[in-house]
Amino acid sequence: MMTGLPLDQVRTLLAAVDEGTFEAAAEALHVTASAVSQRVKALEQRTGRVLLLRSKPVRLTASGEIVARFGRQLARLEQDAVAELGLSEAAGPPTLSVGVNADSLATWFLPALAETVRTVDVCFDLHRDDQDHTALLLRQGRVMAAVTSSPEPVQGCSVRPLGRMVYRAFATPAFAARHLAGGPLAELLPAAPVVLFDRKDDIQDGFLRRIAPGRLVPGRPRHYVPASESFVGAVVAGLGWGMLPDAQAAPHRAAGTLVDLAAGDTMDVPLYWQQWKLDSPPLAALAAAVARTAAAALSQDPQVRTRSS
Repeated sequence: MMTGLPLDQVRTLLAAVDEGTFEAAAEALHVTASAVSQRVKALEQRTGRVLLLRSKPVRLTASGEIVARFGRQLARLEQDAVAELGLSEAAGPPTLSVGVNADSLATWFLPALAETVRTVDVCFDLHRDDQDHTALLLRQGRVMAAVTSSPEPVQGCSVRPLGRMVYRAFATPAFAARHLAGGPLAELLPAAPVVLFDRKDDIQDGFLRRIAPGRLVPGRPRHYVPASESFVGAVVAGLGWGMLPDAQAAPHRAAGTLVDLAAGDTMDVPLYWQQWKLDSPPLAALAAAVARTAAAALSQDPQVRTRSS
């Protein structure tokens, strides 16, 4: 019967996941690759589960995600204890790993980080991903908190609503005159060139499915621009149309360089804050700052509730 998880083996598992390979983990831990392999194998034997898929990069199994979450939560508690004992100066400030979507990062999220560092000594390790996928980072134990579109709490996490990011379909006046004149928007927009953030980005197609059901054109030109500011720049440059948050589109709309293609028709993306249920002062400070910043920057629903798993 398993009585505990050896911490050196758990830390080795985390190093393998963070570095991507046993060889890179060995370099980070100042041991041999064989030692890394032996520790991970011993941990798997102890748990009776396969924890890592030996791909490149290595990937956690479902059982591995549980062990990784445990390891990172333990490391978080260790950092907090060191700080409370006044020993953090030698170790450096604690680091909070956070998952966040690109549009939040480009519009409202950074002020929350700035507010946090004014009250606590902390560093941030941000992991950018689509809001529909940041919850996976929590399940894998790669982050301890995340801005996500999922209202269902990840195991061991609490969740609170932050508000809604409001997106509208924008394009330049010249693009609209060239591609969208002479017919209903629902007929012309599905065939027009479109700008997408990456291959996970579904908001443009989601908008089309709503205003033009059954009319998606698979072969239409698709430009992938995986950076929030550059995405806006691509739409402003006339490469295609795209769904933009109000905060990013406002100055271009005011200047007349972008037009709202479907006035009054929006795509609202609800955002939630999920975090580990740990008594961690730095994490609590960040959560409070995120909630305050989101309340001022995002559209709010009249009733919100906090939930936990």
